[in-house]
Parts: sequence; C-alpha cells; structure tokens
Amino acid sequence: MDRSVAVWVFAALSLVVLMALPLGWLGWLSVSGEHGATLAHYRDVFTDLALRKALWNTVVLAFWVGLVSVALGAPLAWLTARTDIPGRGLIRGLVLASFVTPPFLGAFAWVMLAGPNAGILNTLWRSVTGSREPLLNIFTMPGLIFIVAIYTFPYVYIMVANTLALIASDLEEAAAILGAGRLTVARTVTLPMVLPALASGFILAVLQALALFGSPAILALPAGFHTVTTQIWSLFQFPPKVEQAAAFSIPLLLATALLLQVQKRVLGRRGYAAVGGKGGQRRTIPLGAWRFPALFACLAVMACAIFLPYGVLAKAAFARAWAQPLSRDNLTLGNFTFTFFEYGATRDAIVNTLELGVMTACVGAVMVAVLSYVTNRRLVVGHQLVAFLALAPVVVPGVVLAVGLFIAYTRPPFVLYGTLWILFLAYLTKEMPVGYAQADATFRAIPADLEDAGRVLGAGRLRILKEVTAPLAKSGIIAAWCFIFIGVIRELSASILLFTPSTKVMSVVIFDLKEEGQFGAISVLGLVMLGLTFATVALVQAALGRDVLGTRK
Repeated sequence: MDRSVAVWVFAALSLVVLMALPLGWLGWLSVSGEHGATLAHYRDVFTDLALRKALWNTVVLAFWVGLVSVALGAPLAWLTARTDIPGRGLIRGLVLASFVTPPFLGAFAWVMLAGPNAGILNTLWRSVTGSREPLLNIFTMPGLIFIVAIYTFPYVYIMVANTLALIASDLEEAAAILGAGRLTVARTVTLPMVLPALASGFILAVLQALALFGSPAILALPAGFHTVTTQIWSLFQFPPKVEQAAAFSIPLLLATALLLQVQKRVLGRRGYAAVGGKGGQRRTIPLGAWRFPALFACLAVMACAIFLPYGVLAKAAFARAWAQPLSRDNLTLGNFTFTFFEYGATRDAIVNTLELGVMTACVGAVMVAVLSYVTNRRLVVGHQLVAFLALAPVVVPGVVLAVGLFIAYTRPPFVLYGTLWILFLAYLTKEMPVGYAQADATFRAIPADLEDAGRVLGAGRLRILKEVTAPLAKSGIIAAWCFIFIGVIRELSASILLFTPSTKVMSVVIFDLKEEGQFGAISVLGLVMLGLTFATVALVQAALGRDVLGTRK
C-alpha cells in the first residue's frame, strides 16, 4: 500500500473539519432550545422590526452596488481591452490598486473627505460658495453604495476584460462593414457575447456587498441604520445573543450560496463568447477625438478609489490637524510616534497580524497545494467532494464564519477563544478558496507524464511531489501564499467578532482608533497596511509574470 495515502486522507479530513465543525455548530445553535429543537430563534429574528429593516437595507445595498459596479467596471474593461485609449497599463494598475485596497480603509478616507461637518471636500465647497450646507454627506445609503462600489467594481472589470481578451474581432468587423455604427456593434454583437461575464461580475459584486462589515460599520452605524453584518455584530455586544446571531446568519449564508450557484450556472454558459478561437485577431478600436475624454473619465473613477483616499491618508498621517491645510506649522511626525510608541495596542497588533499572515499563508499554501494535487490526480475516493469543500468557504461571509467559530471553540473539548489559534482557523478557512483556485490552475497545467515516469522508476507519490511536481508548481504555490497573506492582512469581518484585548490585529486596531477619533494614527496604520499589501502584490507579479488581474506583462 502507498504510504502517501495517509497524507492525502489527512489533508482531506482536515478540510472537512475546518468547514463542518463551525457550520455544524452554527446550524445546531440556530435551532436549539432548552427543551430540544425549536424555530423560536428564527421567529424572533424575522418578527423583529429592526432586524427586518437591516435585511432590507442589505438587499438595497447589494443590488445597487452590483449595478454601479457593472456601470463602472464594464466600460473600463472594454476601453482597456479593445480600444486605443492612452495609458491602458496605468489604468489596469490603478484598477489593481483598487482591487487590493481594503474597503474599510477607503471608507475611513472618505469620512475625512466627505464627512458633512469637517470633510475636506465640504470645507472647500463652503469656502468657495459660502454655502452652509455640505456638498456631500458620506453617512447615507447612497454614500455607502458609492464606497462599496468603487472597491467592488474590479470584480466586474476582471470578468469582462478576461472575456473580451478571448473574443476575436471578426463579428464586430463584419457588422461594421455592413454599416453598423460603433454603438450598434457594441449593443448587438459585443454585449451579447460578454453578457454572461457581466451577469457573473454583477453577482460577485453583490456577494461582496452582502459579506462586507467594515464599510457599513463605519458609514451606516453613524447614519443610524444597520445591514445584516453590522446587526450580527451588534447581537454580540453585551449581553450577547448568540442564538439569534446564529439564526440571523443562516439566511445570509443561504443567500450567498444560492447566488454563487447562479453565478456558476451563468458562467458555465460563457463558452459561446469565445467566437473565432484562439487564432482570431483582436484589433483595437480607434477612439479618435474621444481618446482623452475617455481617459479623463477613467481617471475620474480612479480618483475616487485611489488618488483622493490615498492622498488624504498621506496628508492626515503627517498633519497635526487632518482637516487643516498642510502648512509648515501643521506638519508633524507625532502621529507616527503616537501610533508606534505611545498607543499600546499597535505594536502587538502588527506582530499578531504578521505572525498570523505568515503562519496562515505557509500552512494554507502547503494545504491547498496538497489538496489541489489530490483532486487533480484523483488520489482519493470522493476527490470531487474535496474540491467542493476547498472552494465552499467562498460562500461563507466572514461574520457568519466568525459566529460559527465562536460557537464551536468557546466550549470543550476545543476552547480556542481568546487565543490567536481561533483567528488562524478563521483566516485559513476564509482564504482557502483563493489559494486553492490558484494552486488548482497550476497543477492542471502540469502534465502527469513526468510523474508517471518517476513512478515507473520506483519513486513514491510523496517523493515525486517533492522532487518533480513541486518545483514545476513553485510559482503558482508562491502566488497562492501571497494571495492568502494579502487576505489575512486586510481581514476585518471575522476578526471583529473573534479578537480579545491580547489578540488584536491591525484591522481591529484601526477600527478601534476610529471610535476614538484618532484619524492621524488610522492614516499611519493604513499606510503600513497598504505598504505590506503592495509589496506582496509585487511578489505575486514576480512569481506569475503577470498582474493579479490576469494580464500578461
């Protein structure tokens, strides 16, 4: 018997435990009562007016974020994939920056930009017009939709841009030869071919909006309304109502699972979009006089997502008073001193974040490499189930996962709450799908012939994996490591329910600093987080030879 079978089985069982234990406890507690199974917790949830209002707010938020994301992402994808717009590489790089920016950090920045009282844009508006009313108020539902959408539209951009890259220009050119204008060609030829990608991107944007905690907590709570994720968080405040939180989590879990199933079916019908095959030509469309207006429009979107938020974070990091002009008297390094040497939680949080990031990325990269190898080479019975479970956490919002982990690991035999281990399990589970997807693509590209030759020569599976397959898959495994590390650095949704004073991470400290009004310290930590993220992205690009959005260098 091949001794490596034990390794494959152990990896598969570990995956089952990661998913089954917290979600099993979540489902059980949602229906458990003093006298056995009950639906009373669900009745309490769905008859509570405040909880129903939070559910409706979430539906409104997710729907409009999906629409706005399509309205932003699809035109940008078409412009960069099909036209001669100047600075296509710059636009792709800025979309990438938006993609990896933590949405909650963007929300903090826009509080400084568009807060109704001291927001910089509103202050400037009042000084120019003399108006007493603010130009913008970010603490509204439209403000929340705007913030979530500018950091969610890259999902639509990626889907549409990658689809357009597969579509040859033959049909579009044929329509143009027959006298159709550019708008008619786009409406009757291009749009139907990319429609599945548009629908899939819309669903992914909706999923992101459903699962987010940080942006709603920063913008919706001060505005006086809840979403599902903030309402679940509030149910954990003293006195905690864990059973209601579990019951309120299940509908969100079912909604995300249903949407992902719909997205999978829609994406599965995308094959007809690749008309013309790989050999078809993709000719650029000349924009003529519209080249620079189109570039300006793209840069305007990027200003909202990147230039203005990053600029105000940098300004606030070096300012005594962030709302005042950055004059010589207002310049200071005191925010750095306070953040790193006076505020007690910062250094421990940075250490915890880096420790969890490195540990999760290392364990996760090895685990997804083994699991993708198992599923691609069909080494265990039920390998399809293993593949399903590896991708299943993508349907579990971070807050829902945190509720399940809290329930599972605050009672014997595994009491992990209050330690870094519960955060490690949360991060490992939550980031598993992105790492697995990268590793799976890598192992699919490696033919099994070399491994078969090694087995003919008497080598076991583990030795072949170590000496033959792993070196060939090195860049893909490094990329999986980097993706997992980035996910841990920017994670807030699960952390906010599972941290204790001794296990705070950077995202939680930033959230705490917001409650204390320490915008200078928030900006310093935000810049540190962005620096770590972009350094990791650079490592991804070095490993893959292409950017994170899938564009070859």
